[in-house]
Amino acid sequence: MSLTNQPDPEARARVVKQDLDNVIHPLLQHRALEQKQMVVTGAQGSTIVDADGTTYLDAMAGLWCVNIGYGRTELAQVAAEQMQQMAYYPHTAMNLPAAELGEQINGLMGGGYHTYFVNSGSEANEAGFKIARQYAKHEFPGDFRFKTISRYYAYHGTTLATLAAGGMGDRKGKFEPYAGEFVHVPAPTCYRCPLGLEYPSCGVACAKAIETTILGEGPQSVAEVIVEPIMSGVGVAVPPDEYLPMVEAICRKYDLLLHVDEVINGFGRTGKMFGHQHYGVSPDIMAVAKGIVSAYLPIAATVVKNHVFESFLGEVSEARQVMQVNTYGGHPVAAAVAVRNIEIMLEEKLPERAASMGAYLMDGLKAALFKHHITGDIRGKGLLLGIELVTDRESRVQLDGALVGGVVDFCRAHGVIVGRSGGGARHSNTIVLSPPLVITRSECDTLIEVLDQALAATVAKLAGA
Repeated sequence: MSLTNQPDPEARARVVKQDLDNVIHPLLQHRALEQKQMVVTGAQGSTIVDADGTTYLDAMAGLWCVNIGYGRTELAQVAAEQMQQMAYYPHTAMNLPAAELGEQINGLMGGGYHTYFVNSGSEANEAGFKIARQYAKHEFPGDFRFKTISRYYAYHGTTLATLAAGGMGDRKGKFEPYAGEFVHVPAPTCYRCPLGLEYPSCGVACAKAIETTILGEGPQSVAEVIVEPIMSGVGVAVPPDEYLPMVEAICRKYDLLLHVDEVINGFGRTGKMFGHQHYGVSPDIMAVAKGIVSAYLPIAATVVKNHVFESFLGEVSEARQVMQVNTYGGHPVAAAVAVRNIEIMLEEKLPERAASMGAYLMDGLKAALFKHHITGDIRGKGLLLGIELVTDRESRVQLDGALVGGVVDFCRAHGVIVGRSGGGARHSNTIVLSPPLVITRSECDTLIEVLDQALAATVAKLAGA
């Protein structure tokens, strides 16, 4: 049985029962699904369609990932052609699409990189941790460099190691204890500075804390530092411009690898092809996923600078090769689709479009939403934005979680899907936006209008409480 874009209540009901009886969904309470379901049957551009015929403006691009927008049928054609020619062979052998994709990524980075392919952002970061540790064993045989410096409130994936590297207590707490190889430092969440300071008089103390931590742990025990250029899940935390260059300088000082998580930031999202390019830094390890293929098929990658790659070269007898394997890594069909996805981004200048449309959306949000006293901060780069909600602007006290959830529900009820930050008790009050890079001005206007109405309704609730 299949569902079309035409409303079919009986078919929809069958799918809902089939799903509830057999499927586990991520991050959703099953009992909540028994009360309310969305059965998506079609999508085009920035719009998705429910089986009941309701259309929604998807201001989250799925899970921050459908960068070129829905409905690109030419990607289906690319996949079909590659499947017919050669659907799969392990990446212990070469294949043309993966070679082309590696060359594309190297070019986008300005040259000097090699790429290892995996399936998801979590796997890309996980492989990065392993590469960093093996590299340290090769290059510093007298040391025991195994630790990764990460940030509180970071999000790097859902495997045990990436959860340990992350700093979201509400997500990682259920799986503790973790081993002690991930050491956390304050995050550059300037609106809620963890050090109680104000920028710029702070001197970017959160970056300096990385060096203090390295010295405290012992530089001979640290392999790398991992950062998202713009922290996404915590509520779109945009660091000061000098933050990442300071972090890079600290890494160079102590011969540590700079591991940049571009899973969400990458492939045009922030107005440049990669988020770190706003800050002029050069990562040693980079994790990419999501926008690399705009979620049309699963593929991700760990990209390493050539000086890291060269550490794994040697005679077969030395066993210096990357001790990592992935059944579907470098999958020819996914790689072929990713190649065409990136070509579309470049042909249509989608990073530049994200910069200009993001500026338009930012200006509109500020004009419409700051008139509501519950709007504390609006921040972002390109089409990655956050609207932090507070009880009042002076105190910056977080808006009650139920009211923040109510804003999300209001938007959905009015045909717009927005997200919400997942930073736990301290950072869960931000509405996050990450629409497809093809979003139009009129769609931005709709998004602004619905958010304006949602905040007005929330203010009215507060007044009536």
